Amino acid sequence: MLFMDLQFIKCYNMLEFFKKIALLEGISLLALLFFAMPMKYIFDQEIYVKTIGMAHGILFIAYIVLAILLKFSLNWSYKLFTIISIASIIPFGTFYVERKYLVR
Repeated sequence: MLFMDLQFIKCYNMLEFFKKIALLEGISLLALLFFAMPMKYIFDQEIYVKTIGMAHGILFIAYIVLAILLKFSLNWSYKLFTIISIASIIPFGTFYVERKYLVR
């Protein structure tokens, strides 16, 4: 019984972490599109695209890896996993998924 409780806590914490990563991934895309890209093309400051782009890339990979781990840990259906995965490549899809599917 204790093992089941610990497993639930572990999955719950991972889900909460995934929600935070989903939110940060969406925010990093906003920063990339509306801050870094204008800085690059208007003011010729490429450093912002490099740094924010790197952060966005790391958050994107973390989102996908956590989605895979949670799919097996929480026994997500293939439909839910597919929706969550596709949302990662649609601009601002992570905001939608975090609000619609990850509310528990």
